[in-house]
Amino acid sequence: MNPLNPLSSFLQKPSYEFTKQDIISFVEEKEIQMVNFMYPASDGRLKTLNFVVNDKVYLDTILTCGERVDGSSLFPFIEAGSSDLYVVPRFRTAFMDPFAEIPTLCLLCSYFNKDGELLSSSPEYTLHKANKTFIETTGMTFEAMGELEYYVIGDEDTTFTATNQRGYHESGPFVKYNQFRAHCMHLIAQAGGQIKYGHSEVGNFTLDGKIYEQNEIEFLPTMVEDAADQLIIAKWIIRNLAYEYGLNVTFAPKITTGKAGSGLHIHMRIMKDGKNQMLENGALSTTAKKAIAGMMTLAPSLTAFGNTNPTSYFRLVPHQEAPTNICWGDRNRSVLVRVPLGWTAGADMYRQVNPLETGSDINTSQKQTVEIRSADGSADIYQLLAGITVACRHGLEMKDALTLAEKTYVDVNIHLAANQYKVDALEHLPDSCAASAERLQQQRAVYEQYNIFSPATIDGIINKLKSYQDENLRKELTTDSSKMMELVTTYFHCG
Repeated sequence: MNPLNPLSSFLQKPSYEFTKQDIISFVEEKEIQMVNFMYPASDGRLKTLNFVVNDKVYLDTILTCGERVDGSSLFPFIEAGSSDLYVVPRFRTAFMDPFAEIPTLCLLCSYFNKDGELLSSSPEYTLHKANKTFIETTGMTFEAMGELEYYVIGDEDTTFTATNQRGYHESGPFVKYNQFRAHCMHLIAQAGGQIKYGHSEVGNFTLDGKIYEQNEIEFLPTMVEDAADQLIIAKWIIRNLAYEYGLNVTFAPKITTGKAGSGLHIHMRIMKDGKNQMLENGALSTTAKKAIAGMMTLAPSLTAFGNTNPTSYFRLVPHQEAPTNICWGDRNRSVLVRVPLGWTAGADMYRQVNPLETGSDINTSQKQTVEIRSADGSADIYQLLAGITVACRHGLEMKDALTLAEKTYVDVNIHLAANQYKVDALEHLPDSCAASAERLQQQRAVYEQYNIFSPATIDGIINKLKSYQDENLRKELTTDSSKMMELVTTYFHCG
């Protein structure tokens, strides 16, 4: 139970147990005057429909029946001639709007078609199908968490100047927006977000009288559908709070050359009966290696969901922390899939620095995850997490998964000469939206299996990626900074 969430605290139950009557009781007790339905569209951003709480009967009606919306204005694959969709709220997502002057309750919604069926092409339902299939086919559950990286932009301050591109975990006053980030984290937690921590990131620079500071908010592992909901709400909160502060923020993958880009790293773990399946006798498990093999296989097409505009491919360049080779390794931030430190050394660090304490009884095996590092803030979060869920399930089904995992494993330093023979044999991620579209076309059958991604969804993604016509864009703009900045401006508020 999240004690910071007013609904959870009032109802004395976790959000996944919320019922319609719980929502009605909260609205009545707290004198809520408005209700917002919120739902993501094809641009990845939340849309909002406002309701005045006229009376209890009307509140009950909208919570039960939802409302009609114009689907053709939300998704390009829906034609104007048959555009009506229903949006119906999911009670577990309810949270108080922290920005509304009028007491307002928000709920995320699911889309339904004219026949009252969940819309097969909607991103949220695609993730639901991927999650449901994973559980049914493996007998295990898939959990995920995201790392939201973003830049905060405000007026330049020349006091206590931070070291250029050395902002990682910096404290004030050398970074200026730690308090803003802390405020964001507090509001996200109140909205139900399960936050792990927040900190300043590597990127910081000044440009045209503005200071740009990179930040990160990382979440705790949770069921993959809840992870997506938390991420999209968090982006909405960060942007709204920045507006109130008179700041600007961007989740864009790359905003200038020579400076750190922003990613959307996704950590994951596979659970069964409450036990983390990523470890086996203190080492990375067979289950984890098979899941990694699935991501190695589908990595080229996963960029279609996680790297969705041309600026994405200015971040995925060689010799940076963003990956370009399709490989995995331990602790290495240059690989596509990283196995971070997992408290498996068996050392009692706790008592070494706290000699008055007895031994800890915390099960640290629960902390082990693996992390895919290719995606960025342009991603459709629901489609990205659906694609990763499909990839991990596919790896568990592959007969040669362990062989592929061994083939694509690299030692800690990918740039060592001793590892070069292995690096030379590795496949590379796509270098453009056009190349990503081609790889999705080649691998689409895996995503369409079990009717998870609809053919219309895959067609729509491919057509959108091809429309950028960016096959040679990265090469063309390498020496043209003005055109690069035009591109950055176009996609500054992507996702």
